[in-house]
Amino acid sequence: MHFQIKPFLLVTTLAIMLTACSSINLNPFSTGSKESARTPQDAVTYVCDGNKQFHVRMLNNGNDAWLIYTHHEVSLSKSSGGAGRYSSGAITLVINGDETTLNDGEKIAYTACKAQTKK
Repeated sequence: MHFQIKPFLLVTTLAIMLTACSSINLNPFSTGSKESARTPQDAVTYVCDGNKQFHVRMLNNGNDAWLIYTHHEVSLSKSSGGAGRYSSGAITLVINGDETTLNDGEKIAYTACKAQTKK
């Protein structure tokens, strides 16, 4: 007996299996960006010009800053460039009261960032 799988049935089955995976989005109407609904635990949220935002969690008694974006996280070490200055090479975070800034390479600059108080 010869068994043949219909191409339509195979493609449909694969599509159903792929949509069951949470990391794959086959919705053609989706913008592809998902904003985090809450602040990560023990982190401070900063809102900057242009409504850009990021979160920072201080580690190792303030010697490291864990920079949390919506889609990825980066560890920054305290640098010798002054108090409140953290860097990973291309990324520099300067926390200086109301003058907090974040430069993420040459493409992204977060300016006039204000720490948000927890509600």
